[in-house]
Amino acid sequence: MNIGEASRSSGVSAKMIRYYEQIGLITPPLRTDSNYRVYGPDEVHVLRFIRRARTLGFSVEETSTLLGLWQDRSRASAEVRTIASGHIEALETKIADLQGMVRTLKHLVHCCAGDSRPDCPILDDLAGEAGPKGH
Repeated sequence: MNIGEASRSSGVSAKMIRYYEQIGLITPPLRTDSNYRVYGPDEVHVLRFIRRARTLGFSVEETSTLLGLWQDRSRASAEVRTIASGHIEALETKIADLQGMVRTLKHLVHCCAGDSRPDCPILDDLAGEAGPKGH
């Protein structure tokens, strides 16, 4: 199949397929005499693996490591578990950071009158000011 068909079958855009090939995440596929890429079921399976890993938030580097482990039948599942556990910790930290941002923004929105006056605690906070501007 060509890159468009591989894209539709795997759920990975043609642009990302080319990018993954460029950075070495996937092996460049065979090419026709006209220099078109040719993909088979194995390549599509790899692309689906990559798409799923990326959907779960794994970085390209982590995805590369996981892909290597997936393709290595003599791997120890402990390595995979370690990577996934580290990713969970990173996600939990990110979630806590995002929840803190939401709390701060809710507080600032609550404190903002949202009327025609120029005083705005949201802008004051973004500017690093402790309180309303003195005029």
